[in-house]
Amino acid sequence: MDDHQLAETAVAPFLPFALPDIGEEEIAAVVECLRSGWVTTGPTARRFEAAFRDYLGADVQTISVNSATAGLHLALESLGIGPGDEVIVPTLTFTATAEVVRYLGAQPVLVDVDNHTLNMDPEAVEAAITPRTRAIVPVHYAGMACDMDALLGLARRHGLRVVEDAAHAFPTRYQGRLVGTLESDITVFSFYANKTMTTGEGGMVVVRDPELARRIRLMRLHGISQDAFDRYVSKTPAWFYEVVAAGFKYNLTDIAAAIGIEQLRKIDRFLAQRQLLAARYDAALAGLPLILPPRPEGDSTHAWHLYVVRLQENAPLRRDELIVRLSQLGIGTSVHFIPLHRQPYWRENCVSDPGRFPVAEAAFDAMLTLPLYTRMRDADQERVIHALHTLLSC
Repeated sequence: MDDHQLAETAVAPFLPFALPDIGEEEIAAVVECLRSGWVTTGPTARRFEAAFRDYLGADVQTISVNSATAGLHLALESLGIGPGDEVIVPTLTFTATAEVVRYLGAQPVLVDVDNHTLNMDPEAVEAAITPRTRAIVPVHYAGMACDMDALLGLARRHGLRVVEDAAHAFPTRYQGRLVGTLESDITVFSFYANKTMTTGEGGMVVVRDPELARRIRLMRLHGISQDAFDRYVSKTPAWFYEVVAAGFKYNLTDIAAAIGIEQLRKIDRFLAQRQLLAARYDAALAGLPLILPPRPEGDSTHAWHLYVVRLQENAPLRRDELIVRLSQLGIGTSVHFIPLHRQPYWRENCVSDPGRFPVAEAAFDAMLTLPLYTRMRDADQERVIHALHTLLSC
């Protein structure tokens, strides 16, 4: 692609790094929900929970929430995390992973990531365990599962709980098993607008232990002893309820759940399209000065929520300049993530030695997320590929 072709590309419609794939089915489902007269948490949310459980195909309970952040908060609260406790989280994650620990008065302990996968490094986790450590929160970065054998082994040896932050990881498989069906205590998924499926805002908590599930359901809606939907649809007087805990307002609406049901029906097609797009990037970008995303081994799979590349040292442009140049060509990118230890709040309230995170530091300086979403056309991806070849060919 020469300068003239680049100029023509620049006037093409802006290409975002992510875009939800909403069809007529989702629109019709929302309209039906609006006409039903029940728009908050009710029968549609229950159907969504059941459909998600059936997709996982395991002996689990599924509890819908209004965000993955809410789900992580409920998960840790149900495990009794509180003041004086420590919870280990990776520094290369969104702030929600750590902030929910602070909601409970506990202390997040940040650890570095593995250089190959950018997932939580089990060796760093083991080094961070103290007598106050109560839980580990692995984050399945970009859609590839963490080394769960190592992390679950650590948890068993040290008597720790494990809450998987699977915001990126639906439907990811780890050694043939879907994330959400492993031996961790609780798994939390996200349905935010840019995820592999969406409800606009929303999430799902997956748990096996009936007592944990009971606590999460109770705290999801104000700590009230009787579900509002059951009270309102009862054919006999059912107005009485008891507040048994200081709960939260974390329920998912039926409107959002209606979208989720239709999105879930498409998830296998969505995954196949993301896999195809990722494979095309792999093939087309292989000769450039880039570190491409890792591929899972064996019968593990990648959800391809994000396609994150890292610039090699011999690249002709640095990351920030490349982002600007791509934006000038109408191509949107992002960075996932600014490590928590670089953020003012966490730097002041959590980290004493920034030198503990050499991998995350180096990765952050070099990384950017390329556009990848199911509505992406072949011509859209070719724009990205050609622009990268023009800008990065040495």
